[in-house]
Amino acid sequence: MTSTTTTKGVLSPRKKKASLPWSGLMFWIIIAIWMIPVAWLVLMSIRPSADILAGLEIIPSRITFDGYITFLSKDIWYGAYLNSLTYSTLNTVMSVTVALPAAYAFSRFSFAGDKHLFFWLLTNRMAPAAVFLLPFFNMYKAVGLFDTNLGVAIAHMLFNVPLAVWILEGFISGIPREVDETAAIDGYSLPRFFIKIFLPMIRSGIGVTAFFCFMFSWVELLIARTITSTEAKPISAAMTRTVTSGGLDWTLLSTAGVMTILPGILAIWFVRKYIAKGFALGRV
Repeated sequence: MTSTTTTKGVLSPRKKKASLPWSGLMFWIIIAIWMIPVAWLVLMSIRPSADILAGLEIIPSRITFDGYITFLSKDIWYGAYLNSLTYSTLNTVMSVTVALPAAYAFSRFSFAGDKHLFFWLLTNRMAPAAVFLLPFFNMYKAVGLFDTNLGVAIAHMLFNVPLAVWILEGFISGIPREVDETAAIDGYSLPRFFIKIFLPMIRSGIGVTAFFCFMFSWVELLIARTITSTEAKPISAAMTRTVTSGGLDWTLLSTAGVMTILPGILAIWFVRKYIAKGFALGRV
């Protein structure tokens, strides 16, 4: 029962405890420290390479947008950027689509070897990417998937599907089985129930899962670089090509770094509400 205090004969709820006076300040100090490398990267992207190497400048004496112009005008840069966006999005859609029925099966049904199969899925996520480089390279050369965005998206499913199944199974297990039984009594078939009723109930879990699948595919370099050559080369691989006859182009490299951060920021922005629920309800 909520304790009360008496003021002139009138009962009123006791006020909540006051928060620590320095908690807000400490939070913003920590955020500022974390943001220093990002802010410095942005400053480097608008400074000439010569100024970057000349010394420390908090406020740039010269500003240039040559790095962004080069990044957006040369196919080697924006093409690689679009490649990464394409296969990361494809991988996210395919991984979540495959993981949803699998997670539902692990959560709702018992079958021979279900626990062993679930553990085997997780071991694929634990294995180093280098273990699978040679099999993927040989298979893709044989079937014509080498140097394609679809090939990279399928390869990344090896790691993202187990992660997606693990996260979604936690969300699905949090929904009572009575929901399934009630829908069956009302005449819903399993596919109709799954699409009309069940998916809206776990939309927060789908959002969290899609976010992690996209980010893991976006930052993965080893597999994407091995099974691509020119047509589907990712942006992370293109960033190694900034060496010119005059040396390393720090401005262009910093610009590429800023551009690669943007999809992550946008992804977090769109699923920011679901991530909190993911930490509270699912296996995140």
